[in-house]
Amino acid sequence: MSPSVREGWEVVIGLEIHAQLATASKIFSGSATAYGAAPNSQAGLVDLGYPGTLPVLNQAAVRMAVKFGLATGARIAPRSIFARKNYFYPDLPKGYQISQYERPVVEGGSLEIVAEDGSRKVIGITRAHLEEDAGKSLHEGLPDASGIDLNRAGTPLLEIVSEPDLRSAREAVAYLKKVHTLVRYLEICDGNMQEGSFRCDANVSVRRQGATELGTRCEIKNVNSFRYVEKAIHFEVARQIDVLEGGGKIVQETRLYDSARDETRPMRSKEEANDYRYFPDPDLLPLAIEPDLIEAVRATLPELPDEKAGRFAAAYGLSPYDAGVLTASRELADYYEAVVAAVGAGTAAAKLAANWVMGDLSAALNRDGLDVAAARVGATGLAGLLRRIQDDTISGKIAKEVFELMWAEQRPADAVIDAKGLRQITDGAAIEAAIEAVMAANPKQLAEYRAGKDKLFGFFVGQAMKATHGKANPAQLNELLLKKLAAP
Repeated sequence: MSPSVREGWEVVIGLEIHAQLATASKIFSGSATAYGAAPNSQAGLVDLGYPGTLPVLNQAAVRMAVKFGLATGARIAPRSIFARKNYFYPDLPKGYQISQYERPVVEGGSLEIVAEDGSRKVIGITRAHLEEDAGKSLHEGLPDASGIDLNRAGTPLLEIVSEPDLRSAREAVAYLKKVHTLVRYLEICDGNMQEGSFRCDANVSVRRQGATELGTRCEIKNVNSFRYVEKAIHFEVARQIDVLEGGGKIVQETRLYDSARDETRPMRSKEEANDYRYFPDPDLLPLAIEPDLIEAVRATLPELPDEKAGRFAAAYGLSPYDAGVLTASRELADYYEAVVAAVGAGTAAAKLAANWVMGDLSAALNRDGLDVAAARVGATGLAGLLRRIQDDTISGKIAKEVFELMWAEQRPADAVIDAKGLRQITDGAAIEAAIEAVMAANPKQLAEYRAGKDKLFGFFVGQAMKATHGKANPAQLNELLLKKLAAP
């Protein structure tokens, strides 16, 4: 199936993003939320649904929800209500999930993404509400049974529901990445998709171009990687169009994305709100949020990603694209600014730092599967290397070799340069001598160059660099070589 939308059709997508809040304990109990504990070792009586136990709301989770609402320009409800969402599933011991329904803590808001044509597009946020996570069913290693791990039961989630404003898989991924960046900037979620602390459900429908009514939607459940979200939507869009063009009807249902087969398949018929029999939880008072709390949270807001990207572009002379890449994570932005501060002022220095952070540093991090916080060359170390490029101690090409040695040996640039004898030759007389030796050794090529074969200039550059073991200052070498070759 082609990932492109067929002519005459329009795609409508809305995302429900589940961000696990970075609290030390669960939303309604004191049980720990640490990842990787032994199964069922972090589930207390409240999480297990024992009769007579009562939930107590975690204030840290409330503050985190308020923080997200303020960052997205949303309305913080002065009074919101927790509801019971009733359904039976083995990993839900109580038989219901505590969530918010009619009156969520955050309403409205928006985020801006870059659309496929390069324009900026505002995506509306319908709501963001607090709820508890369910447990987890385990199937691996249990051929004749399923296991239940309730460590995750009661973990605080912020469910962020978008308006159906997304019109392609790429837009959906751009929006998902934008939310991912934001929650990590706000330090309310670690964003770890592999561990399930940031995942999404994609509601996908198609309609004929120009139609005003929405098509029947299918929900693709619990997708936990950017790549899989894009692939799942591509498949689902093509599937729905095939069904409709074949004269069939789309059935509203929940579907699962199978990454091994690159396809979605039915899980169950899609429930409506009335199927869950929502009603206010009698064990929890309405959540009242006073203006003083909102202002206290507002005072803790960091510089947000879009604001930081705008400042980087203005202060450092970066393109919007480069500024966006460098502010994709708070840690990367901090690393970059630390490099710039150590290298020195000026647009040229800032651009050099940007190229290295986005290039060699990011490549090394990706290759070794490291976060920037664990980089084997720190910001001060990279700045030391860039200063040696600036003062012509080494060339940009040699700098790449030095960087790899710094990464492997965790030594400063100067130590690597001196140990390997990599300092650049800037002595004009020494470079001239090397050029003259190359010219004398290649009389045929010299004659051809002087007869008009200009392309041989590159040959002489290569030979002269080889003669100096790659250490000649490139700018000096080119200037001197032009003069020598032009001489009679």
